[in-house]
Amino acid sequence: MNDDSKIRIGTRGSPLALIQAETVRAALAAAHPSLAERLAIEVIATTGDRVRDRALSEIGGKGLFTKEIEDALLDGTIHMAVHSMKDMPTWQPDGLAIVCQLPREDPRDALIAPHARSIDELGNGATVGSASLRRKAQLLMRRPDLKVVLFRGNVETRLKKLEAGE
Repeated sequence: MNDDSKIRIGTRGSPLALIQAETVRAALAAAHPSLAERLAIEVIATTGDRVRDRALSEIGGKGLFTKEIEDALLDGTIHMAVHSMKDMPTWQPDGLAIVCQLPREDPRDALIAPHARSIDELGNGATVGSASLRRKAQLLMRRPDLKVVLFRGNVETRLKKLEAGE
């Protein structure tokens, strides 16, 4: 049961989402000290978090990381939401808008490879994991010999998969 005195900030439960939501909570508390104790972060599990064995394009695209949070905004369960912009669909549902953004972090993609320092140093026919159709297209344009496979999960999950040999 929700405490009606709380100002609820909805977000996903990934480590990155929680850091971003805490950054927003701290900024609001600094700007409005009288509200600090009322600001609460609400973790909302999304379809994109639950379905991890298929490409996002197969199960509905980017909106899978926002739908349940948007529903919570629309029904008043939460008062605001924090998302990574990479998870946002192009169009917002009626009644919702993106009204502010945190300062942008480094937008560059990163390659994590145990035996190569760059894409060019990957062996011929090497396997690269990504969940992004954009990254797959960019990689194959540059290196048609690569095998790009579905590789989903948050940063920690992906690093564990790589360490385990996936």
